[in-house]
Amino acid sequence: MSTSAQIELWSAEKVAAQAKATLAPNGVNFAAWGETRVPEADLARLVGAVPSALSAALAQRAYYFVPLAIADTGEILIAPSYTVELGDRAICHRNATFGSTEAVFLSTRLVEDRFGLAFEFLINVAHNFVEAAGVPESFSALAWSQAEAQVRGETSQDAWEARRRAQDGLVGEGKKSIDERARSAYYDSAFSDALAIYMLSLAVDFDYHDLRERDYPLLAAPALAERLRHVAMLFPANPGYDFQILYRRKG
Repeated sequence: MSTSAQIELWSAEKVAAQAKATLAPNGVNFAAWGETRVPEADLARLVGAVPSALSAALAQRAYYFVPLAIADTGEILIAPSYTVELGDRAICHRNATFGSTEAVFLSTRLVEDRFGLAFEFLINVAHNFVEAAGVPESFSALAWSQAEAQVRGETSQDAWEARRRAQDGLVGEGKKSIDERARSAYYDSAFSDALAIYMLSLAVDFDYHDLRERDYPLLAAPALAERLRHVAMLFPANPGYDFQILYRRKG
């Protein structure tokens, strides 16, 4: 078995030059490099889950699926294979800029299943889309109407905290004073989450409760379904991908 001392770490720029990202049919630039242990067909299926309607906002992005992106160095370094020692030094992803290209290097060997890798990739795609194109006004209106109605929970810790901050202020005779900066952050987080969950549902079958990572209440399922249907209307699934919501009932 190889040891960390025997494995040469590559610079992100060198990896990008060798891997040469290709353009998927949906307009997403991606490449795989090193011992990712992700079958080519599975990777193509995952990348293909990104709706083509998002591609214009992602034109300057490229996604590199690599074994490990190392976290504890100033220079962005990539490991061509996995060891326990290098795994301890790695991070889920690292970003790099090459000219006009914004590259995202995703560690495939830090996750143990298809679900974990899919969500890591798609939440990056969702955030990258929001950075480039912003949040659709219609989604913001929907999310805020749910927040005003005090619908239970949220889709992530960031969305939960931003929503709380946006609604926390009280002035005068008990009237609400909205923190507009927090509300904007809430829109960004809530939409990124919903877009990522929608794409995840196209790529793999999963239980919504599997998404909870921290101590916050998950958004009520009917409210999430309303958000996801809205996102699906804005960004229809590509041919060969189906969007559906199934409610699990006891008994």
